[in-house]
Amino acid sequence: MRHVAFLTMDSLEAFVAYDHLAVAPLRARGWDVTDVPWRADVDWSRFEAVVIRTPWDYQDAPEDFLAVLEAIEASGARLANDLRAVRWNLTKTYLREMEAAGVTIVPTTWGERLTPEALDGLFRQHGSEIVIKPIVGANADNAFRLTPEADASGALRTFAAKRFMAQPFVRSVVERGEFSLFFFHGAYSHAILKTPAPRDFRVQEEHGGTIRAIQPEPSLLEAADRALAAAPEELLYARPDFVRMPDGTWALMELEIIEPSLYFPYDAASPERFAEAFVRWVDRPLAPEAASGG
Repeated sequence: MRHVAFLTMDSLEAFVAYDHLAVAPLRARGWDVTDVPWRADVDWSRFEAVVIRTPWDYQDAPEDFLAVLEAIEASGARLANDLRAVRWNLTKTYLREMEAAGVTIVPTTWGERLTPEALDGLFRQHGSEIVIKPIVGANADNAFRLTPEADASGALRTFAAKRFMAQPFVRSVVERGEFSLFFFHGAYSHAILKTPAPRDFRVQEEHGGTIRAIQPEPSLLEAADRALAAAPEELLYARPDFVRMPDGTWALMELEIIEPSLYFPYDAASPERFAEAFVRWVDRPLAPEAASGG
């Protein structure tokens, strides 16, 4: 058997994870899977590959997390997705690059620190309902949905000396939901629609969101293809998340290529597709610069 580590966290007790569904398909292809917390003291050279799966607390210590990924790549294990892609995706300012490449994103303002005066300016720019969130984040942590009448003290404290991003609140998130598409080694696999709980805007299951499988319409698949074309190459997995804008266009919320949930239960064949894509990805020839550590 060949050995692959699924990078996780110390405890997933508060989260919903599905990666166990990929274990049997990988074993059938000669791979033994071990879940390894990213904070553990591990000889990474024991593994031929390490797949970043559920380290859903990395945003609390991003530099420590990157140091672990550096150690994994230095060990000779193949890291998915690789360190170059993770560095690019870790800070959500990558969305600016995608927009410059022709990808439609939700209109975004980037700020260094939030003050009452800056908040007033964001309402003038984006309308009477906005969302403010950190540029390094996951699980909707420290995401604030605000109106001019709302208590903004939490957001002002959180971002008093911290970079943030602000966007207009897109009503279709609560009216229709957020659309996620899954790609394994560049090939489309499946899609879901995530809908927040009543009186909430966060779509994650941990916040009460509901999930259902969908067949994406052609225009959504085209939008996802454009997003992937602007992303790093040779990704094992990618999950672009979209919302429908008021004018009917699709806007990218995020391109998740670090540790996205892959929602295997919503397409029975998706674990097999993932395993097959992994085999192709891990056995591909490395580019010369990657093979030499460049």
